[in-house]
Amino acid sequence: MESNANLLNRESLITPQRSYADVSRDVCRPLESFPTGRWYVCLMISLGALLIGVVAGFPLLRDGLGVLGINNVVAWGTFITNFVFWIGIGHAGTLISAILFLFRQRWRTAVNRSAEAMTIFAVMTAGIFPILHTGRPWYGAFWLFPYPNQRQLWVNFRSPLEWDVWAVSTYFTISLLFWYLGLIPDIASVRDRAKNKMRKLVYTILSFGWRGGARHWNHYEMLYLLLAALSTPLVLSVHSIVSFDFAVSILPGWHTTIFPPYFVAGAIFSGFAMVVTLLVIAREVFNLKDYITTYHLENMNKIMLLTGMMVGYAYIMEFFIAWYSGNLYERFAFINRATGPFAWAYWIMMSCNVITPQIFWFRKLRRSIPIMFVVSLIINVGMWFERFVIIVTSLHRDYLPSSWEYYVPTRYDWAITLGSFGFFFTFFLLFCRVLPTVAMFEVKSIMKPGKESYN
Repeated sequence: MESNANLLNRESLITPQRSYADVSRDVCRPLESFPTGRWYVCLMISLGALLIGVVAGFPLLRDGLGVLGINNVVAWGTFITNFVFWIGIGHAGTLISAILFLFRQRWRTAVNRSAEAMTIFAVMTAGIFPILHTGRPWYGAFWLFPYPNQRQLWVNFRSPLEWDVWAVSTYFTISLLFWYLGLIPDIASVRDRAKNKMRKLVYTILSFGWRGGARHWNHYEMLYLLLAALSTPLVLSVHSIVSFDFAVSILPGWHTTIFPPYFVAGAIFSGFAMVVTLLVIAREVFNLKDYITTYHLENMNKIMLLTGMMVGYAYIMEFFIAWYSGNLYERFAFINRATGPFAWAYWIMMSCNVITPQIFWFRKLRRSIPIMFVVSLIINVGMWFERFVIIVTSLHRDYLPSSWEYYVPTRYDWAITLGSFGFFFTFFLLFCRVLPTVAMFEVKSIMKPGKESYN
């Protein structure tokens, strides 16, 4: 006989009385029927935000970066803030899928598919901003890649901005392969259920001839394990390299060795918050409460609590090292963050990222769907402001007071930032409409044969 603890854990992973057929039917329902009214409302909101960003992008491409709020002192503004923010969002998908898979954490099975898709769309969103920040992408963006050319120009491999190109593109490629590989068995299930000939043809092509034989599963499991092992170090390396954009400089406030682990913890923190936001929306819009349970969301809230305390520790240690080092310029940079012209942004960051997650110490609150949804939104607001504070407050006052200047984002900064959220959510909603949001075969793998037994 199995212990009561194991039975309780099983009941938390999937709602009772679910059979294999129920799983296929429930997960495929959004793909096989007309979208719900809630889906259309969410799509219209995200498309509206995307349209605002596109409209604001035309003057930017026509007139150049002068329409933004950047000035002689703050040459990096909201665009680089958004780049670092969206790269951070993309970390949770690979963490949930790869690392938790290697540690055989079964609670990942219902949430990993959405998290992996989030990674792909977040990295796509992040890639927009460095391209736009070149000012004239059709003149400058392609110089980032060292392909053979006759211009006698090669990229500077000593620049951390070039390291970003390779780290992010590698991360995106591996994450895309990992995500699509996991989709293939479920796409084959959708193919087998399709009644429309065109629909069946499309999913047949996408499934790459998957038949579900023993040989297919053997090759699949081997490759999935290899990609998981390859993806795991990328979780740590990519945002560490992004932090080198700042850490290898000599600018006070940036030149610090704590940035790599600090950025990784912050990326996981913000990424998990975004996953909770998306899963709460998905379970409500597509009626997936039987598979994305409170237990899954509670586990993710616990990780947010842990990484939130790590981020708070990093904030405190930055001030301690600024004082302990005896470097007057470093000390000024951090005192200026907390008490200077941008103190409002600093305290928004502290209250959202350090104080708000502490409510997850209480079990009742971390299991409340409305509360975790609001907290996840607050955390992502705070993490956006964290990147804003790091970038802007370190730049707007340098060594010469005559060069000090206040940075004010323009309506184009805010419109394109809003457009990036519209871009991200539009792709996620379309993904939920055409591909399985929950990994059906993984959910079935933790169920026992029989309608009323599951694990």
